[in-house]
Amino acid sequence: MRYAIVIEKTASNFSAYYVPDLPGCIATGAPVEGVEAEIKEAIALHLEGMRADGIKPPIPQSRVEYVEVAA
Repeated sequence: MRYAIVIEKTASNFSAYYVPDLPGCIATGAPVEGVEAEIKEAIALHLEGMRADGIKPPIPQSRVEYVEVAA
Protein backbone atom coordinates (compact mmCIF):
# COMPACT_ATOMS: atom_id res chain seq x y z
CA MET A 1 0.00 0.00 0.00
CA ARG A 2 1.08 3.57 -0.59
CA TYR A 3 0.29 6.15 2.11
CA ALA A 4 0.63 9.94 1.76
CA ILE A 5 2.95 11.59 4.31
CA VAL A 6 3.90 15.17 5.19
CA ILE A 7 7.53 15.97 6.04
CA GLU A 8 8.53 19.31 7.57
CA LYS A 9 11.89 20.80 8.49
CA THR A 10 12.20 21.52 12.21
CA ALA A 11 14.91 23.44 14.07
CA SER A 12 17.10 20.35 14.44
CA ASN A 13 15.88 17.68 12.00
CA PHE A 14 12.87 16.63 9.94
CA SER A 15 9.47 15.49 11.15
CA ALA A 16 6.97 13.24 9.41
CA TYR A 17 4.11 13.98 11.74
CA TYR A 18 1.14 13.59 9.46
CA VAL A 19 -0.03 10.45 7.68
CA PRO A 20 -3.62 11.45 6.77
CA ASP A 21 -4.91 7.88 6.60
CA LEU A 22 -3.17 6.79 9.84
CA PRO A 23 -3.68 9.43 12.56
CA GLY A 24 -1.02 9.34 15.26
CA CYS A 25 1.64 7.73 13.09
CA ILE A 26 4.76 9.94 13.36
CA ALA A 27 8.56 9.85 12.97
CA THR A 28 11.54 12.20 13.16
CA GLY A 29 15.03 12.01 11.78
CA ALA A 30 17.82 13.55 9.75
CA PRO A 31 18.60 13.79 6.93
CA VAL A 32 15.27 13.78 5.09
CA GLU A 33 16.03 10.27 3.82
CA GLY A 34 16.35 9.21 7.45
CA VAL A 35 12.88 10.44 8.35
CA GLU A 36 11.50 8.76 5.22
CA ALA A 37 12.95 5.44 6.40
CA GLU A 38 11.65 6.04 9.94
CA ILE A 39 8.09 6.85 8.82
CA LYS A 40 8.07 3.80 6.55
CA GLU A 41 8.95 1.64 9.56
CA ALA A 42 6.42 3.49 11.76
CA ILE A 43 3.66 2.87 9.20
CA ALA A 44 4.53 -0.85 9.03
CA LEU A 45 4.43 -1.11 12.85
CA HIS A 46 1.20 0.89 13.01
CA LEU A 47 -0.46 -1.46 10.51
CA GLU A 48 0.89 -4.50 12.36
CA GLY A 49 -0.58 -3.18 15.61
CA MET A 50 -3.95 -2.57 13.97
CA ARG A 51 -4.02 -6.14 12.66
CA ALA A 52 -3.03 -7.51 16.08
CA ASP A 53 -5.96 -5.59 17.58
CA GLY A 54 -8.33 -7.04 14.98
CA ILE A 55 -8.66 -3.75 13.09
CA LYS A 56 -8.53 -3.85 9.31
CA PRO A 57 -5.94 -1.31 8.09
CA PRO A 58 -7.50 1.46 6.02
CA ILE A 59 -7.08 1.53 2.29
CA PRO A 60 -5.12 4.70 1.48
CA GLN A 61 -7.51 7.45 0.38
CA SER A 62 -5.38 10.61 0.66
CA ARG A 63 -3.27 12.03 -2.10
CA VAL A 64 -0.81 14.87 -2.32
CA GLU A 65 -0.93 17.62 -4.93
CA TYR A 66 0.72 21.00 -5.30
CA VAL A 67 -0.93 24.16 -6.53
CA GLU A 68 0.78 27.25 -7.85
CA VAL A 69 -0.25 30.76 -6.82
CA ALA A 70 1.07 34.13 -7.85
CA ALA A 71 3.64 35.52 -5.44
